[in-house]
Amino acid sequence: MKIFIYVIIIVGIGLIALNITKLDFNDLFAGESAVALIGIFAAACAILLMLILRTSLLIKKKNK
Repeated sequence: MKIFIYVIIIVGIGLIALNITKLDFNDLFAGESAVALIGIFAAACAILLMLILRTSLLIKKKNK
């Protein structure tokens, strides 16, 4: 499970980096930039969820 969490975090970071290259800073909410922003926020949410899962597993391990 630990390796799976780290793999998802790394994939999320890669997706954020890929989507940053697709941004057009002159018009962020039009066309491909809007899709890239949605992708960035989705990947950030996935990373956040994996960090929460990792923390909860550490807490569960300490309570045993």
